[in-house]
Amino acid sequence: LCNWRFLVCFLIAWTITNGWAYFFIGLGTFCNIGWMLAIGTTYMAFLWMPFTPEKLITIPIALFLLKIIFPKQKELHKQIEDENKRLKEENKRLKEKRRNKNTLDK
Repeated sequence: LCNWRFLVCFLIAWTITNGWAYFFIGLGTFCNIGWMLAIGTTYMAFLWMPFTPEKLITIPIALFLLKIIFPKQKELHKQIEDENKRLKEENKRLKEKRRNKNTLDK
């Protein structure tokens, strides 16, 4: 995922999820628009709280945009799908390991 195509899609996704709030804060401060400043700072305060799942939203949006904006990058899409399958199997293996450990503990 460390290539310029993903970076472009990630920046677009970041703008969708976070960038607008920074824009609201900047424009609200510069032009003295109270409601923009209030909405932007409230959203930023929410994002800076611990355990906010911002990246859990931004990365899937970026992957979705990658498929839409760069549809001819078949090798890149194949790498992403392979990594997704590997992660799902690893997750399944870990769940099974935890399940077995829990049944042994009882």
